[in-house]
Amino acid sequence: MKKFVFILIALISIYGCNSPKSNNVILISIDGLRPDFYLDNEWDTPNLKSLMKKGVYSEGINSIFPSVTYPSHTTLITGSFPREHGIFYNEPRASENNHWFWEYKRIKTKTLWNAAQEKGLTTGAVMWPVTVGAPITYNFPVRRPYGGEKGNQLSVTEPLVTPKTLMPEMRSAGVIKSQDQFKHENVDQTIGGMARFIIKNHQPKLMAVHFINVDHMQHAHGRNNSFVKKAINVVDTQIGEIIELLKEENLYDHTDIIITGDHGHVDINKVLSPNVLLKEAGLISDDSWKAKFTTPGGGAFLYVKDPKYTQQVMDILNGMPKDQRQLFTIYDRDALDKIGADPDAALALGMIKGYVSNSNVNGKIIQDRKPVSAHGFYPNFKEIQTGFIMSGPDVSGSNKKIDFEMGIQDVAPLISELLQLDFESKDGTFHKEILKKN
Repeated sequence: MKKFVFILIALISIYGCNSPKSNNVILISIDGLRPDFYLDNEWDTPNLKSLMKKGVYSEGINSIFPSVTYPSHTTLITGSFPREHGIFYNEPRASENNHWFWEYKRIKTKTLWNAAQEKGLTTGAVMWPVTVGAPITYNFPVRRPYGGEKGNQLSVTEPLVTPKTLMPEMRSAGVIKSQDQFKHENVDQTIGGMARFIIKNHQPKLMAVHFINVDHMQHAHGRNNSFVKKAINVVDTQIGEIIELLKEENLYDHTDIIITGDHGHVDINKVLSPNVLLKEAGLISDDSWKAKFTTPGGGAFLYVKDPKYTQQVMDILNGMPKDQRQLFTIYDRDALDKIGADPDAALALGMIKGYVSNSNVNGKIIQDRKPVSAHGFYPNFKEIQTGFIMSGPDVSGSNKKIDFEMGIQDVAPLISELLQLDFESKDGTFHKEILKKN
């Protein structure tokens, strides 16, 4: 009998060490999340502030280059930079008719979805970028009409929702009623409602939720505007309702909640058109090109038909008048390799604060534009950083500020550790300081 008890204790010890740290993880991305939304009192975000005080938080974590939505969200669930996962921009460079990176098959690396599926875990996602056709158990992906396609976001997305029973369930429950729910002023409430439905009825081990209107309002009105304040308050309210649901379903004490984003926002009022210079130099014509820039907001990436044109473009850029040349930093191929940017880009420009770029080939090199805010910048300054909060049974402390450098690529290895997924991130680091010691 004593021998049996000893063996039993030993088995419990062995398997206990290998058991998941938490039963569930909810990953919430607020598109355009800035740390000041939970650090500063001017923002009405009681739920974010409460999660911060109960858990671990950062005053700013780094994005990727370019710091835009689809590559960033793919980094969040792969732990890889764009160089590895292959989602370089919101839409492919050769995209026609506004077709974005919607399809999961475009991702070139393994994701948390794969790893969870291999472990037999149930997963869920709402409006997470690049998830059409993803191996997610309960999935409402992002898809919009393009190329003259008839319909609206709801009608083109509904056939892609998995499983096929999920949409009828949500319609029957009154969660989804009409396309009007996907208008900007309503969409985050709709996202929150779908997320709560999936959590309540299917209790996925890994749930990812992407709120989108905070980003849109900053693009439309600038960083600090009443529209932005209302938008982040709406998201905060939705997060509060998710927390209440977790408590009602006795899931709260078994769920780690991670709040993060994809990038910050920078106020801008000027635009630089680097392709105008290339056209003047004969590198771009009306029907062909030898070198041209792709311009995602605060960055500009050069592509060349022949490597010899790279030096020519460098000479053009460095020959600009001083007041124009100081508007951007040139990142050569070595610098782009270090940050994991598109390997096909010959070089890139990172705009200074206040300026974005565009792909125009005609007109002035520099023009005024409506003061709003934007992203896409090289992630080496405060305003373009996004936020990070983790609260739940596995955090290492309360109201604990992270005192080390962290990037969005580090979120996937953290989730892997929480759910014991044995997931290997190409570029992410597991920061053990965030979690309790075993």
